[in-house]
Amino acid sequence: MAGPELGLLFQRRFLAARQLRGMPWAELEQQLTAAPQRLRSSLLSDILHQTVLHPLCARFPPPASYRRCFLTELIKKHESTAADPLDELYDALAPVLNEEESTRCYKSYLLPSGEPVTLSESVAIISQGTTGLVTWDAALHLAEWATENPKVFTNRTVLELGSGVGFTGLVICKTCNPKTYIFSDYHHCVLKQLTENILLNGFTLESETTNPAQGQEAEGQEYQQPKLIVAELDWGSVTEKQLLALQADVIIAADVVYDPEVTLSLIGMLQKFSTLRADRKPEIYIALTVRNADTYHMFQAELDKAGIRWQIIPAHSNSIFLHDTQPNVTILQLFI
Repeated sequence: MAGPELGLLFQRRFLAARQLRGMPWAELEQQLTAAPQRLRSSLLSDILHQTVLHPLCARFPPPASYRRCFLTELIKKHESTAADPLDELYDALAPVLNEEESTRCYKSYLLPSGEPVTLSESVAIISQGTTGLVTWDAALHLAEWATENPKVFTNRTVLELGSGVGFTGLVICKTCNPKTYIFSDYHHCVLKQLTENILLNGFTLESETTNPAQGQEAEGQEYQQPKLIVAELDWGSVTEKQLLALQADVIIAADVVYDPEVTLSLIGMLQKFSTLRADRKPEIYIALTVRNADTYHMFQAELDKAGIRWQIIPAHSNSIFLHDTQPNVTILQLFI
């Protein structure tokens, strides 16, 4: 692996604040050992400029504690090689040592094109009584699958349930060319953060009261800028009429099957779509991390009980975002 390639591996993981143990440290050590002494510092300097000194990190920095740990590890690798002194490393660490921790941080995920999807997230897994203020692995998994299957979304109206901070939807909007994308959630703090992240990524929002079908061109036209809507959706109280007005061609959700009560609300809401004509029934894809086999099997059993058929989607091959883990994520296609 050449030096520039190694720098890009570090860059993708670092900007997204993925686990430090998943960084290619072993490959770096191999390259440092094999390189002439005069080139060792330039290799480390390249990685530094691809990560901590990258313009995206300057604008949207990962957590201070994360940057501290990363720089400390990079300095250890440098010092273990007896390479020439590299003041840049220590200069980069100095301001981070005194930086106060924030309750919020940024994560930037690079698409294959190099374009980033940047998110403002909560540092805590559970914040303000909700798990919706961070990105979960099932959302990354579903986004990877979407980039391999853009035709599912191209020129169609997509409704996402439990959008959280918006990662999956932003990837689909940037890579799959949907006609309309409806982000939805219920918790007011999540909706606020979701809206901020959509604007942060250069999109504009329609009013959620706008009918998504209004103002569209002929079916065959390509849409460069999808219509984006943020909707407050309470699965327990939403009516058939409200759901049908969204005119969704595709419904997706990630990591919404983790609690029996929530699961039953989700299935109850999906049943409300079954009154649609056969030619208007949406395609439904649910990505879930199987943390508890009982919860997973309960979801399948409740789908069967509700008369909703399901099948497991074959695993996809690309790994754009999930570099350091292979989570136990399954994508189910549902048929109402």
